[in-house]
Amino acid sequence: MNTKNKNIIKMVGVLFVGLLLGWMIFGGNDASKSEHDHNAEEGTETIWTCSMHPQIQMKEPGQCPLCGMDLIPLESNESAMDPNAIQMTEDAMKLANIQTMIVGGGNGANKKLALNGKVQIDERKLYTQSTHIPGRIERLMINFTGEKVNRGQTLAMVYSPEMVTAQEELLQANRIKEAQPELFEAAKQKLGNWKIGSATINKILSSNKPIQQFPITADVSGIITAKKVDLGDYVGQGMPIYEIADLSSLWVLFDVYESDMPWVKVGNKISYTIQSLPGETFEGVVSFIDPLINPQTRVASARVEVKNSENKLKPEMFASGIVNNILATTSSKGMVIPKSAVMWTGERSVVYIKSIVSNKVSFKLRNVTLGASLGDAYIIKDGLSEGEEIVINGTFAVDAASQLAGKPSMMSPDGGKAIIGHNHGNETSPVSNVSETKGKNTKSVSISQKAKDNLKPIFENYLEMKDALTNDNLEAAKKSGNNLLKSVENVNMALFTGESHNIWMSLSTELKTSLEHLGHFKTLEELRKAFLQVSNSIINLETTFNPNDKPLYVLHCPMANNNKGADWLSTSKEVRNPYYGKSMLTCGEVSKELK
Repeated sequence: MNTKNKNIIKMVGVLFVGLLLGWMIFGGNDASKSEHDHNAEEGTETIWTCSMHPQIQMKEPGQCPLCGMDLIPLESNESAMDPNAIQMTEDAMKLANIQTMIVGGGNGANKKLALNGKVQIDERKLYTQSTHIPGRIERLMINFTGEKVNRGQTLAMVYSPEMVTAQEELLQANRIKEAQPELFEAAKQKLGNWKIGSATINKILSSNKPIQQFPITADVSGIITAKKVDLGDYVGQGMPIYEIADLSSLWVLFDVYESDMPWVKVGNKISYTIQSLPGETFEGVVSFIDPLINPQTRVASARVEVKNSENKLKPEMFASGIVNNILATTSSKGMVIPKSAVMWTGERSVVYIKSIVSNKVSFKLRNVTLGASLGDAYIIKDGLSEGEEIVINGTFAVDAASQLAGKPSMMSPDGGKAIIGHNHGNETSPVSNVSETKGKNTKSVSISQKAKDNLKPIFENYLEMKDALTNDNLEAAKKSGNNLLKSVENVNMALFTGESHNIWMSLSTELKTSLEHLGHFKTLEELRKAFLQVSNSIINLETTFNPNDKPLYVLHCPMANNNKGADWLSTSKEVRNPYYGKSMLTCGEVSKELK
């Protein structure tokens, strides 16, 4: 073998040894790296969640157990997000119709206040016409109310025996006035005390005989508003015979209730209409506010003075006014927000603050201090800063998501246990968690009859939903469920106070959460899972408030809910199972009677 061939063999051998060593070193590392990457991949396993219910977290893709929507991969950003905030996707915000606004200073906010009132006579221009001559009414020139009179116009003629005697005394004193001038002056003064002028006295002296009837003349011009004497009546000196009012200017007196008094001030402009003058709008300024409250009506009067040169306005006409109160004095720290943004528990008032971290939207509960009500808005005294963004529509949806996720919520300010959607063997299902752990109340709470009447439509719609499920009618059950949701939303929360308010808020939250996704349910099985939660809440509602007059029965099926058992409410002892329908219609028994 020549030298050239030997060199080739050596080179091939060296190359083989190098490849072998490289595989042993780098190939082993690749395997190790591959194993390490695998372990890392296992450590960062994909979590699947629901866009509408972020508290649902599963290890495998599928459908949300609450609403049936397809699960999506969870994009974790927990390190940057506030642990007390609830994160929501854009899809969830659209489905819940969540709307927000940026709050600003309360300066310039309007407080519109509606007032009712009447046109009244200006008391300063109301005059009582009295007679200065005692005697008998011989003639009445003004015989009815509403007649216009002018100052100096004769209203009535009076025959006065005292006046005849006084005139005769004057004529006698006139004959001896040279000897007794004091007596003559005294007789003249006596007639002057009855407002007999010098011209009339001179007429008596020149005619040398007494005047039998004297006129009563109007002291002011105006309209006769009251006639107090009739022909032939005897009247004494100073007795009222007419009331005269000058209607060239009037008052419009608006009723101001105690709660509205802070919003009506002297100088406020009022735009008002008169019921009998449709199409016309008047404007005025509050010139006076009665310092006393009427003890019967509990109102004070706000006065508006108005010129009435055309005599359009008449006393006792009804008026409706609007006060636009510009809150220029509101502190710069005050905020004005819509009432829809505020959730009130009876003790606390809360709003939800929107924040964006790393392009992720989250909402966090915030306690606020309410100020005055501005119709459809509130002044916020404390709890908000200018420029913060709050939820003004869909607040309940955000609060429900926070409650289910175990975050601080309206009824659970410190948070609670999250309702998760995966099972570790011994844990109950999401449906069971919701139905068994929320809102259990075993004692009866007294409420008014009006509050009970508000709750009755809830039971009517629930029973219709139950009957539809017993007949396996999906569409009818969904329709009844939607009606049930509406009846819950229509309940007047103002009828529940104190302890009953908190209990109703909890129960209504459960019902709304159970029913809010009826539109997504495609099968009876999905709807029956929701009906389980609804039934537990309805039974709790009946045992707590007792709104129904007739007895109701709690029926129990031990096989429903994966053999964990399930209850429902019925007006009859007859077993008609809504959880199985026609397949096992008579499965169950009466467990309790509610009277």
